[in-house]
Amino acid sequence: MTKYRQAWLDIDLEAVRDNVTAFRRLVAQEASRKTSAGNRVVEPPALMAVVKADAYGHGAPAIARAAVSAGANWLGVATAQEALTLREAGITAPVLLLSEPPEEALQELLEANITCTVATAEFLQTLAGYAMLEHRQINYHLKVDTGMRRIGVCAEKAVSLARQAADLPLLKMGGIFTHFANADVVGDWDARQQLELFQGVIRRLDDLRLRPPLVHASNTAATMLMPQAHFDMVRVGIGLYGQYPSKDTHDILDLTPAMNVRARASLVKPIAMGEGVGYGLSWRAHRPLQLVTLPLGYADGIPRICSNKMDILVDASGKRIEQVGRVCMDMLMAAASTSDDVKQGDEFVLMGAVRSKSSAASVRELVKKSRKLVFGKPEDYIGADEIAEEAGTISYELLCGLGNRLEKVYRNA
Repeated sequence: MTKYRQAWLDIDLEAVRDNVTAFRRLVAQEASRKTSAGNRVVEPPALMAVVKADAYGHGAPAIARAAVSAGANWLGVATAQEALTLREAGITAPVLLLSEPPEEALQELLEANITCTVATAEFLQTLAGYAMLEHRQINYHLKVDTGMRRIGVCAEKAVSLARQAADLPLLKMGGIFTHFANADVVGDWDARQQLELFQGVIRRLDDLRLRPPLVHASNTAATMLMPQAHFDMVRVGIGLYGQYPSKDTHDILDLTPAMNVRARASLVKPIAMGEGVGYGLSWRAHRPLQLVTLPLGYADGIPRICSNKMDILVDASGKRIEQVGRVCMDMLMAAASTSDDVKQGDEFVLMGAVRSKSSAASVRELVKKSRKLVFGKPEDYIGADEIAEEAGTISYELLCGLGNRLEKVYRNA
């Protein structure tokens, strides 16, 4: 529990380290397989830990340190401020800003040794201008749009832009990358087309002797499902936090969710049959019950759309009880049986495992059990995917929202 709130995020850094180790082992095994099947030694690719959006709500500095200590070679972020926050926290590992920054942030980024992405000829010229002014070499990564249509130079113009960059003094292309739109589906045609387009760009750069040291394309899903796209580095985002990008990836690795959402009851009181609960009285008791109030709500990232649909774990027993009434901005309610031994100050779990089963090894087993269930829900564990499904969203959005206001307590630092 935190000092000022009775609701918090419990984040296990051992889980993060275990997940990095699992991905490093996966890509090393694939490199070994390629070596055995071919006539040359294939080195395992580097691993980038993607810690954008405050590490998907987990807290970027702590997650970055844990990932690097477990062998992550690079860190990936989405904004200039995210990159600078890592440096301000004393993190010295290589950081890639995965999109072009605003020009006004460039000086500070370069001083902090942040590698920028180039996606346009205009920004390339801006970067070259800074290199000339500072009389030093600036490394960058070139982003190629192979079908995502979000950012990047289109594949047809990528080689031309790389040749243009090669003629600019003091600029060095340290890497080139793309991003898959649909890599989380086994054998997806669009993902294969994107890969072939990107491979064509790399072959032309090889012919021109312009291929950079780092070629990367694989997000978490592609790292798990598309070994042919591993290249020189893989970028692990959602998998770093122990979540799976899709059902197609469930059987590839045993990952360990790092985030738990916990709260202590601020009030427990009896409620009679027929009495309503919350705004709009959207739920009424069908028998005498105990009403448990927990001090967190939709301002903390608990989806309001999940009102009357979520379960909550009683930490002491592992029993599931139902959330009742509409989720409020700062509070929500749950209904316990009159026979349940619950009282004010008791701990409840909104996402994750009960304390008695919250070690990394135990959580892995609970996750495996929950994935195998066709009907029903596991005791002692509520996963992010379970809540996200009720909310009609994905675990990514849920995790990011939970990190907005709830304080973070780290274990196994």
